[in-house]
Formats: sequence, structure tokens, C-alpha cells
Amino acid sequence: MPILVTIIVFSLAFYVFYKIKYVRSNKPVERKWISSKSGIALGLFVLAFGINQLYIYQSKVSFIIAAVFVLLGGINIWSGIKAYKFYLPYAIEEAEGKN
Repeated sequence: MPILVTIIVFSLAFYVFYKIKYVRSNKPVERKWISSKSGIALGLFVLAFGINQLYIYQSKVSFIIAAVFVLLGGINIWSGIKAYKFYLPYAIEEAEGKN
């Protein structure tokens, strides 16, 4: 499916983009906030890759591996969203210089 391949490529590109931003940032809370965004992108990559494997290969082993990828990707997205929401107000404070 071309849409899944597009999602895979863009999520991998965003993951690399956020990891580069993470390395270049000097502020500790901003680094955690950016790391949570990269975790969401990585989770989306793994999730889309697992779904794509369901369409490419139609075997029992493929279904098991794809299910693991989908589960791990979903957990990574969920934990990234929770971390993003947690660190966002602190990152805003840090950017405004209220510390």
C-alpha cells in the first residue's frame, strides 16, 4: 500500500529530524520534550511497518511479528504522547525564561 510506505518514510524522516534537534538543543526540558516527539515518530514508524508487513506477507509468522510491531508501535506512540503533554508546559516556561 503506497500510503503506508509514505507514512513509513515521513515518520522515519521526522524521527531523524527530531533526533538532530535533540542533539543540538542545550535546554534540558526542551530536550525531553523533543525526545518525546521523536518517540511518537518512531512509534508511528514501527506501527506502520507492522501494518505494512501484514499486507506484504500472509503467513502465521508474519502475523505474529506484525502484531508485535503494531503493539510496540502503539505503546511507543502512547507513551510519547503522555510525555509530550507532560513536558510541554515546562518547555514553554523554560523557553520564556521563567525558571
